[in-house]
Amino acid sequence: MDIGKRKKDETKVFVRQATGLVKHVSLLDAISLNLGDMSAGAAVATIGFSTILMSTMVGVNLVYASLLAFILSIPQIIVYTMMNRKVHRTGGDYIWTSRVFGGMFGGSLAFMGYSLETLAYLALIALSTVFAIGSVGVSLGYGSMLGLALPGGTAGSTPVLQFLIAAIIFAALIAVNIFRPKIGYKLVTVAILIGIIVLLLAMGTLFYAGKAGVENYIATLHSSQGFNQTYTQVAKSYTGGGFNFMNTLLLLPFFAIFVYPWMNAAPAVSSEIKGKNGIRWAIPISVVIVMLLVTGAFATMYYVGGFSFINGALSNPTLVYDYSFNFWTLAMGVSNSYILSLVIGIGWIVWDLAILAYGIIVFSRYIFAQAFDRFLPEKLAYVSPKYGSPVVAHAFDLIVTVILIGSAAFLYGPFSSLYGAVVAAMIYFIFIGLAATIYAIKHDHKYSSKFTLIIAGLLMAAVFGYITYQFLAYPAVWGGNYLAYGYVILSFIAGIVLYSISKRSNAKKGIDITMAFREIPPE
Repeated sequence: MDIGKRKKDETKVFVRQATGLVKHVSLLDAISLNLGDMSAGAAVATIGFSTILMSTMVGVNLVYASLLAFILSIPQIIVYTMMNRKVHRTGGDYIWTSRVFGGMFGGSLAFMGYSLETLAYLALIALSTVFAIGSVGVSLGYGSMLGLALPGGTAGSTPVLQFLIAAIIFAALIAVNIFRPKIGYKLVTVAILIGIIVLLLAMGTLFYAGKAGVENYIATLHSSQGFNQTYTQVAKSYTGGGFNFMNTLLLLPFFAIFVYPWMNAAPAVSSEIKGKNGIRWAIPISVVIVMLLVTGAFATMYYVGGFSFINGALSNPTLVYDYSFNFWTLAMGVSNSYILSLVIGIGWIVWDLAILAYGIIVFSRYIFAQAFDRFLPEKLAYVSPKYGSPVVAHAFDLIVTVILIGSAAFLYGPFSSLYGAVVAAMIYFIFIGLAATIYAIKHDHKYSSKFTLIIAGLLMAAVFGYITYQFLAYPAVWGGNYLAYGYVILSFIAGIVLYSISKRSNAKKGIDITMAFREIPPE
């Protein structure tokens, strides 16, 4: 085959011969993207909304649960690290999963398990950022901000203002990523560094205040803010031992929603990472850091407040719902300093902003990669030659997410159940593990590497199979309902329909899109 004909054929396989994306991403940026993805700050803020719904808190140890979830994530760390070294392309796991299972099934899995699931999640996180702003304001004594802290449909909430603030924040972040994509990455890095520093500051504040500080905080709630229990009463409300393995295991889906599985951000932008260190080390380093942060935060709460009090407080509806009891508010409450409380509150908000900032980048890369293969319309793979950013993918994200933010602002109760759609990602992770195993069998010729990847892939699939079972077995705790499950099923069907339409329409142009799923795309 001559060069001219080969180039022509290559153009038929993919939208073009190069992505057009620029290598802006350093090792620190890649680590920060994953840390934003694993959202430690949001995890320690929302733990109470899960524990309050559990059938029992007897023997549930948050520290051991975090460590157990980390241990169970090791096969996934191995899979993602090895596969990212072998196939470092925009779209990350979508690339190797669709190459193993084909465009229709593998592409639809990614479309369901990440693309559409992320749209709903980003809309809810945008609103959660506004809730955090309102909660921090109320904690600092600004009662007029209560309307921002209350979900839409709740008496006293201000859904119009919530929508406007959330939409403006999201649109501003989109604009940064369109016009200055390099700054978009640096924004995530800066936000994560600030978030980590403030989280460590909050831990230090709790250590300095000690048990007396926690007792004084609850006494203040009791005497001046209407809380009807003392520290001792809350502690005595918990009855049970320090650790029950089976009950602690029930909390695994919480860590699956917020923390350990979400190491796919760096692989999704791997073709934009400068040098080999980011590709090799971003995943293991970021997971270890987030393990230390989350486990350390929960350990600090236990050490300072006492195991019985913390478990009692996290299963107390009044404290969780009416006083937003969590790691951040506890640290703010014991600080006895307006400035320190303000800094801690800002740190909480910054963590939510980091999640949005990372999500905008990574979502656009998944959509871009799917369009580059022609799974989605080709226009979504357009990269501005002036700015070096996937403009159309970002615009699509902005339009759809703002619509979802508006829906969630006014219908938060039923709409928030879309958090339960995260089960789609758990199912997707099962097949990512299986795809890695099949890839190793077919393509890895080094015995030690092949054996390691096969075992890690199978273990990863087994872990997420169990977590998926937990999601489905306890729908009242993890948001499972007809809306969430319907969203998941329709997302997968939509993927199949889009693939079929694309295959048929491109065939009329003489393009066989199945060829793209037999090759690794260019960088």
